[in-house]
Amino acid sequence: MRRLRGPLSDCLQRAGLLLLAVCLLGLAVPLATRPPAHADILKAHDFLVAGDTARTRIVMQLDDDASLNWFLLRSPHRLVVDLPQTSFAIVPDDLKPRGLVTNVRYGKISDDHSRMIFTAKGPFTVDGISVVKNESSPGYRLVADIVASSEADFEAALAKQAGGAPKATVAADDPVDVKPTSPGKPFTIVIDPGHGGIDGGAEGVGGTIEKNITLAFGLELRAALEKVGKYRVYMTRDDDRFLPLDERVRIARQDEADLFISIHADTISIKGIRGATVYTVSDKASDAAAAAVATRENLSDDLAGVEITEANHDVADILVDLIRRETHSFSIRFARSLVGQLSSSIEMINHPHRFAGFRVLRAPDVPSVLVELGYLSNPKDETELRDPKWRAKAVESMCKAISQFAAARTRAGG
Repeated sequence: MRRLRGPLSDCLQRAGLLLLAVCLLGLAVPLATRPPAHADILKAHDFLVAGDTARTRIVMQLDDDASLNWFLLRSPHRLVVDLPQTSFAIVPDDLKPRGLVTNVRYGKISDDHSRMIFTAKGPFTVDGISVVKNESSPGYRLVADIVASSEADFEAALAKQAGGAPKATVAADDPVDVKPTSPGKPFTIVIDPGHGGIDGGAEGVGGTIEKNITLAFGLELRAALEKVGKYRVYMTRDDDRFLPLDERVRIARQDEADLFISIHADTISIKGIRGATVYTVSDKASDAAAAAVATRENLSDDLAGVEITEANHDVADILVDLIRRETHSFSIRFARSLVGQLSSSIEMINHPHRFAGFRVLRAPDVPSVLVELGYLSNPKDETELRDPKWRAKAVESMCKAISQFAAARTRAGG
């Protein structure tokens, strides 16, 4: 190929050099002034779920502050959290089901956004969700608190969500714990047959297993209450299955129970002691025997190999504290009525209303009692507990106490 010479060639060469310089300058400017795209990606790590099926906290560390949006979905019950584009460094073991959370999914949904989806065991209320600055380490953290609630509460939150801003822009501080009024709702009782499955509970001197007695009594009590025709009755279990203690509490709250009755049959080293006892919850036990009973019953999860994570149940809201106090008052009121009715039909121990720190009675908004029907360590009690006629008498007395309590609550408006 011939090489051009003369004024025209010089002009073309100068133009080419100028064009090359412009191109190089154009490439150099963005490389020098714009950071790589991945520098804008939020980094998430140290994911943690803690708590139980009554209250669960979700925590995830972030390298920078971030805005978030969240919303709820049903079937199944889910919390969806949208973040800026995020690089997730999450250990698979940290995604195992814990507390209310049964499944966690996450990933990129667009060039600018990532999403996390938390599936729950049942209906829940979002007690708070935000991104806050770490106090003693660099970075920020996402914190979400969810609390077991009723289906009506969850539906009310969905309705509020649908009636307000679009789902993707629901404000993080927008409260959703709206308690709908439900006039005319049947009085609801949750019966909790203690123990079950791998956890057999106490064993009687004649070989009777506690979990079988509590289930038989629970089924008979449910049948008697349903026969009345004016109650809604649920059971935490109606077969031989294990349920953690906090799962029993969650069921009571989910079903909007007006009364929770946990059924048990204890043992004691002193063979001569016999009779039924009615317990309510208290941080301080009424006596050493009550404290010992609570300790044994609270070991149910340990015996079945369930990891117990103690949640922080400090009350930050004075309204919640008032609800707890009112609930405790109702629990005591029912316990006294139940003692009065049972005393007329079956043997009771001395001072039959006692109290201690039973984990299964800690629903803050459900009046709750634990009934020890008798002592399997006492041959006479064991014989009576196995007798359908004796159980029928105890069931009848319990139904009378429930009727009195339900009538009083209905007259009082709840």
